[in-house]
Amino acid sequence: MKVSFRAITPDLPALRARHPQHFAPSVMHRAVVIGCVAVLAGLFVLGFWRLGFSFERILSGIGQLGTLVLLMIPPNPGSWAKFFTFLHALAETVAIAFLGTLLAALVAFPVGFVAARNTTVNRLVQFASRRVLDGIRGIDTLIWALLWINVVGLGPFAGVLAIMTSDIGTFGKLFSEAIEAADKKSVEGIASTGGTRLHQIRFGILPQVFPVIAGQVLYFFESNARSGTIIGIVGAGGIGLHLAEQIRTLEWQAVSFLVILILIMVAAIDAVSVRLRTAIMGRAHQPMM
Repeated sequence: MKVSFRAITPDLPALRARHPQHFAPSVMHRAVVIGCVAVLAGLFVLGFWRLGFSFERILSGIGQLGTLVLLMIPPNPGSWAKFFTFLHALAETVAIAFLGTLLAALVAFPVGFVAARNTTVNRLVQFASRRVLDGIRGIDTLIWALLWINVVGLGPFAGVLAIMTSDIGTFGKLFSEAIEAADKKSVEGIASTGGTRLHQIRFGILPQVFPVIAGQVLYFFESNARSGTIIGIVGAGGIGLHLAEQIRTLEWQAVSFLVILILIMVAAIDAVSVRLRTAIMGRAHQPMM
């Protein structure tokens, strides 16, 4: 079958007549785009100027950074006693991240069902729970650590409470969004057989969202292992406390040794977390027999 070129060529004049806005964008639209770009560029330049940005300071800082790197070589804890102290602090950091993440997940799990539109008690409860989660999530983990240190004192207990409190807000939001995104067909099927609201959640929603929730918890455990290092600097236990002390005393070889320990810890947790997340998601996508 022979098809002429004119039969498949669009009629550009007719298209221009029917859709002029696509062929000739309005002057107002172009002005808005150019104005937004100009405002963002101005804010960028103003921010660098107000913050004292200087290429000279950057170049001199790079030289100073090179000097610090040379002082850190070779990594050396200083003594065997310090070595075992640092290992104990590293294990403490992992424990802080694990306990804080686990407690936050346990608290946020039921809150996520309350904050989700399809499982909440009523709209008022859902709105209030969402706003409470927003307020908790809006405060950084480091600030929670400073607050809990003033409540329970220095040490790893304050670090666990800081991570737990901060993650409750984030987990509550993520869990509720996962619950809202659950497929409604399984819930409707359970309801059609006479299942109660609890049965719909238990057998219709929970099997869908549990792998997603488990993957999110594992990822945050990995992230909180790094956060545990930061909050330790302000006195919430863990290896961060020793890192801050070695920096203050200018023990740069010990600092580099601690940095290497932290990198090894994060890499190991990341490797285990990726394997567990892959296994969980793989089982979730297996066809049911």
